[in-house]
Amino acid sequence: QMQLVESGGGLVQAGGSLRLSCAASGRTSSNYFMGWFRQAPGKEREFVATISWSGSIIFYADSVKGRFTISRDNAKNTAYLQMNTLKPEDTAVYYCAATDGPVVAPRFRGLYKYWGQGTQVTVSS
Repeated sequence: QMQLVESGGGLVQAGGSLRLSCAASGRTSSNYFMGWFRQAPGKEREFVATISWSGSIIFYADSVKGRFTISRDNAKNTAYLQMNTLKPEDTAVYYCAATDGPVVAPRFRGLYKYWGQGTQVTVSS
């Protein structure tokens, strides 16, 4: 089993920045994707970004492309999401997730086996 713990959420004004971290522990396999998803009140959980083990494969949702940057440090079993130029519509609970190995459609949340508890990000206008 892999445990994921997110940190770094908070309240920020529009145009500001936040950096989320996701620390993995427990039985960590190799060659897994780490992704970020978010869920706003009354909405479905949606894909934000994902990164492969090597970092050579990265996808972003169109809504965050150019503003968010995903990265990972495998030596620390940690993934990051740098969020810049935040907008009120970015307000949501952000979840870190990990697959159980390589997958062919890493934007699909159903392929992620492990999930964190989430961290709240609130962007005020």
